[in-house]
Amino acid sequence: MNRQAQAVVLLLLGGAVVRASLTDLYLRYVKEGLRPFLVAAGLLLVVAAVMTLWYELRPALRRAGLDDAADHGHGHHEPRIGWLLILPALGLLLVAPPALGSYAAGQAGTALSARQQPSDYPPLPDGDPAQVGVLDYASRALFDRGASLGGRRVRLTGFVTTGPDGRPLLARMVLSCCAADGRPVKLGLTGAVPEGLADDTWIEVTGRYSDRIARDPVNDAEIPYLDVESWRQVPTPKRPYE
Repeated sequence: MNRQAQAVVLLLLGGAVVRASLTDLYLRYVKEGLRPFLVAAGLLLVVAAVMTLWYELRPALRRAGLDDAADHGHGHHEPRIGWLLILPALGLLLVAPPALGSYAAGQAGTALSARQQPSDYPPLPDGDPAQVGVLDYASRALFDRGASLGGRRVRLTGFVTTGPDGRPLLARMVLSCCAADGRPVKLGLTGAVPEGLADDTWIEVTGRYSDRIARDPVNDAEIPYLDVESWRQVPTPKRPYE
């Protein structure tokens, strides 16, 4: 791999990062607040690639003292393993990996643990049902045993994943930074439980607090439950993580 090839790889990689950052594609991999840093990093890669190509393709700027072999493009080459850098770029440009889903949720334990210290929760949003996140509901259900939910109806959106007993769970991935540290928040379902849905199907569920608790076999953490009154299938949200 010579300098010109390196510049092309940098250009593809930078272009892929910029493309993902300027669309909703980046939300599959990082939190929304990291968008400016991704745009800046992608632009820096593009600028570095363009400057390298400009320098390498200008005969007048070639350094003195190069032998004839170098002048004809047979100079020093970097290891061929450098071509592997093109794979992430092609992945983003051609086959963008999906957001984390049921497989990741099944391999990791739920992100909440009742050993954490409880805290005061603000009132639920107005409306009936109240729109809350899966993480917010699970935290209230575990840490103050549903007291802040007040018996109100709530509406949550998440994807279906199959639990160890074969019954569906409602899950949502939470990120600290990026998909590499994503962990699932899982909810058990009682009442009008959705049946016959494939894993990774996104649904909107309406229900009330249930005091039932299960244990996640992956990390032995507690999984709270929701008493489902109704549900409906929905498209994958633009922001799949909480």
